Amino acid sequence: MTEATFDTPLQLPLDVGTLAAINDHLRPLEPQQILQWALTHLPGLHQTTAFGLTGLVAIDMLSKISPISQPPLIFIDTLHHFPETYELVAEVEKRYGVKVNVFKPEGCETVQDFEKKWGEKFWEQNEDTYDFAVKVEPAQRAYQEFDVRAVITGRRASQGGDRASLQPLEVDATGLLKLNPLFAWKFAQVEAYVKANDVPRNKLLDQGYKSVGDWHSTVKSTEGDAGERAGRWAGKEEKTECGLHKDYFAMKAKAKLEALKAAEAQAENGAA
Repeated sequence: MTEATFDTPLQLPLDVGTLAAINDHLRPLEPQQILQWALTHLPGLHQTTAFGLTGLVAIDMLSKISPISQPPLIFIDTLHHFPETYELVAEVEKRYGVKVNVFKPEGCETVQDFEKKWGEKFWEQNEDTYDFAVKVEPAQRAYQEFDVRAVITGRRASQGGDRASLQPLEVDATGLLKLNPLFAWKFAQVEAYVKANDVPRNKLLDQGYKSVGDWHSTVKSTEGDAGERAGRWAGKEEKTECGLHKDYFAMKAKAKLEALKAAEAQAENGAA
């Protein structure tokens, strides 16, 4: 059987047949082989990461595959991360000698800036629009600024929810390519790699947390909790994604309406 060949780099946009052929080619490969293929074939390749274990494993793998020229790292600073997460960002920069490109909510440098624009505890008022404001919009701004055409993610099928049917390579509604090099790995494989390669990890994982996001929506895992992401969005069983992997255009339209409402509310309070 002849080995599949693809344009180097790929010509975008990909048609359905080409995407299917690529996934057939990548599916049996090891994560390192998928990453090696991506470095050759994916144009405008970057890595978006919240510094979860899978993303950290990908960073470590890339440091060994391409030590001189790794895909640039993009970190979305929601302004609501735990202090331990910010400490991990600095540790990764030092350990791997890479720059982490940080993007924050539009027009906001501090929590106070964000509250002035959107109101206090905005995640309690409208969670989807909060996700758009702190994650989706900054990510899109990063993609435009760096001309990102493809991103490496830390998603895995075993994380469940919307990720259960994950493929090695996907295309979202905006045309962005999303590479999931560890899509087939179980958590035990990720954990074993982290230990064997002394990969930096969030200190909160040693304090009872299974998965770490914003401080206000992340709690320690309790006995009987199922799933690798237990503790994220506690009490909201229907929620499995933060917004980065949802329909961008639908979230953008909703966020515009909420921004108008917030502006009107602020104007009324100012006039009172």
